[in-house]
Amino acid sequence: MELMDGGNHSVVSEFLLLGLTSSWEIQILLFLFFTVFYIASMLANLLIVLAIISDHHLHSPMYFLLANLSFIDTGVSSIATPKMIYDLFRKHKVISLKGCITQMFFIHTVGGTEMVLLIVMAYDRYIAICKPLHYLTIMSLRVCLSFLAVAWTIGLIHSVAQLAFVVNLSFCGPNKMDSFYCDFPRFIKLACADTYRLEFLVTANSGFISVGTFFFLIVSYFFILVTVHKHSSGGSSKALSTLSAHITVVVFFFGPCIIVYVWPFPTLPIDKFLAIFDALITPFMNPIIYTFRNKEMKVAMRRLFVSDFISYCEIFP
Repeated sequence: MELMDGGNHSVVSEFLLLGLTSSWEIQILLFLFFTVFYIASMLANLLIVLAIISDHHLHSPMYFLLANLSFIDTGVSSIATPKMIYDLFRKHKVISLKGCITQMFFIHTVGGTEMVLLIVMAYDRYIAICKPLHYLTIMSLRVCLSFLAVAWTIGLIHSVAQLAFVVNLSFCGPNKMDSFYCDFPRFIKLACADTYRLEFLVTANSGFISVGTFFFLIVSYFFILVTVHKHSSGGSSKALSTLSAHITVVVFFFGPCIIVYVWPFPTLPIDKFLAIFDALITPFMNPIIYTFRNKEMKVAMRRLFVSDFISYCEIFP
């Protein structure tokens, strides 16, 4: 806390994160739980990226998009989780004002990008199922790269648009944040200003976009499922399996986002656990959902492990 010039108030230069619990026993359990999930999530997502890059059988638009989803999930896991694990055994869990703003920037940039990418993946499945003869022409590498660029651009705009309204807020009062990471709802509440309009802007930006995107995706997948049912063929079971994996990922990703951002003021204690789900559990579940329900991915994984084993044997006979 730094004193303001010519006044009795103080300027907040850092925030105190209250974390999840003060119980030492629970902190040890959480440390083990978070560490295992974080390492598993990073390894699984990186393994998917490596398998898709190295296996020419997976050089298709669907797997190109899946590789990018896994890459984004490594970012989702790494923005807040390492600090959360590090802070578990710290008495004073603090984060600087600049660090807090930086964390919010990356959370919403990566989150917004993943929202758009999930829409692109839904469009990819629509083209593959409804227009299979034109699939490779429509979903060319150039188109996929363009979609990816658009996704990152929209994610960046989504994040910057919110930061533009809060980056110049003054903080001269309480600096305790009942969370393990920084996000707009609790950040704005600590400002020394009337934040009603800012609260509405955050709800409109993050909340309504989450709800709108979620219902758009659900309607899209419903339309695709109806199309598959009408034109059922030998490949319909594979299409249904792929779609069910996509829908599961959409529900896991958007469920916590909608609850946290549609009614973020006042914040609820359950928000912290929903944030854990979005930051740690969902990135861990995505590789399991796509790998265990996808025969081609399982074959590619086996080929990758066999190739690595043979290489190891050649180096160390």
